[in-house]
Amino acid sequence: MGLLNVAVIGAGHMGRYHAEKLAATEGARLAAIVDPDAAQAGALAKKLNCAVHAGYRDVLGKVDAAVVATPTEHHHEIALALLGAGAHVLVEKPLALTVGQADELVAAARRAGRVLQTGHVQRYASAFQALAARIDRPLYIEAERLAEFKPRGTDVDVVLDLMIHDLDLALALAKSEVTAVGASGFRVLSSDIDIANARIEFASGCIASLSASRVSQAAVRKLRLFQPGLYVSADLQAGRLRYVRRQDGALSEAEETHQGNDALAEQARAFVAAAQGRSPVAVSGEHGRQALALALEVSRLVAARLQHHGERA
Repeated sequence: MGLLNVAVIGAGHMGRYHAEKLAATEGARLAAIVDPDAAQAGALAKKLNCAVHAGYRDVLGKVDAAVVATPTEHHHEIALALLGAGAHVLVEKPLALTVGQADELVAAARRAGRVLQTGHVQRYASAFQALAARIDRPLYIEAERLAEFKPRGTDVDVVLDLMIHDLDLALALAKSEVTAVGASGFRVLSSDIDIANARIEFASGCIASLSASRVSQAAVRKLRLFQPGLYVSADLQAGRLRYVRRQDGALSEAEETHQGNDALAEQARAFVAAAQGRSPVAVSGEHGRQALALALEVSRLVAARLQHHGERA
């Protein structure tokens, strides 16, 4: 099977990482870096020995696949054009700005017979995969995701920036339709939502309680799950899992460590394999659309609550 020629659209923070991983991925050839910032794109292209272009239209019809790692507002336009030109596409999360845009991308990929993968990289973390393999009937999911404030991420609120990771993980674990959503949140250091909490109810009876903040002084990524006979505590930042089981009336505990896993590299390998038809798409456009729809509903509820209290004040 020939090499998959891949372009990375966007040479910023995430684009640089995507380019480095793809350049080292078996079965792929990093063909181009695309970014209007000539100095930034040129330096990265020189480092990775590939072509450089100022606009995404320069690579339409000239590459087999592309990663879209631009600001979210450009995802729909660029991914739609790439799919229309016959390229397989991996889009950084969130998939798009609106559910309507996400639906258009999913439909375009289906028409073109091309892979549309969403960049929910946490799915590829070995600690999460080990945890998910042991969960078959979750009753309660609790997630906490904290990060330091970084102005580069404020093109979207904390729900689309951080919480969407855990919304996607909760959807993947619950494997059930969402029946109710409640949410609250606050603005702190930006003009948008910086702290949010959401309660998600599923048709299966499972409940997820998720918290996200981008104004913390330390990074935290914790996940706790409960199902009949089993409690799992996961520190996804450190790759540590702790299991507590009840069998024959007695409690047993076990711990595992999953370190050294490069989730972004695993995502790149999965994208290349799916584009080459060697494996199914692990995190599809449909998955990205589902997580986006839930994230937008959480954001809507938080914004409505803030407006209500603002008007009262």
